[in-house]
Amino acid sequence: MEKGDFIKIDYIGRLENGEIFDLTDEETAKKEKVHNPKVKYRPVPVIVGAGFVIKGLEKALSEMKLDERKTVEIKAEDGFGMRDPKLVKVVPKNAFKGEFEPRQGLVVDFSGVKGRIQSVSAGRVMVDFNNPLAGKNLKYELEIKEKIEDPVKQSEAIFEFFGIEASVEIAKGVADIEAREMPEELKKKISSFILDYIKGVTKVRFISTYKK
Repeated sequence: MEKGDFIKIDYIGRLENGEIFDLTDEETAKKEKVHNPKVKYRPVPVIVGAGFVIKGLEKALSEMKLDERKTVEIKAEDGFGMRDPKLVKVVPKNAFKGEFEPRQGLVVDFSGVKGRIQSVSAGRVMVDFNNPLAGKNLKYELEIKEKIEDPVKQSEAIFEFFGIEASVEIAKGVADIEAREMPEELKKKISSFILDYIKGVTKVRFISTYKK
């Protein structure tokens, strides 16, 4: 695959001990007894070289062809990075404002940054803000399922990556988008991907529609 190619991939992500931490195929999820009924299992859209996946997967995809299957081993530094001791912080227990009782293992959210509680003692809570996969070597079973060539489908694939359903029309270099309301920063991010990676598109326009 070349940089800028739009593709859809299936994968199974495992830790060194074989434990699955992420996958895209529902039948495999059921077979491995890790199925989550709340998850929508399907191939993931990716723009090669655009930072949609971790560094190690980017390298693997750049060396693969359509319909090829490959198992790749990824060192921590090419995965989710190394653990940073500075991201383990002590937070006063009263910072939780009585919303819930802090306990070990609980995932909490501070201004959009998630962390996992390591310990609770004497009115102090130790929270680890490292990615749970930081410092871990990973193994991926990877397959390129599809290459997307049509500009409209490429645009819709970008929205799909961010978990948003959208209707797209492209004419005379303008991409008209109908989608649910989303934060302005997300609109800018998606628009940037469309303008940078979809040939012929020079303008992105979001359309709001109101029905009786």
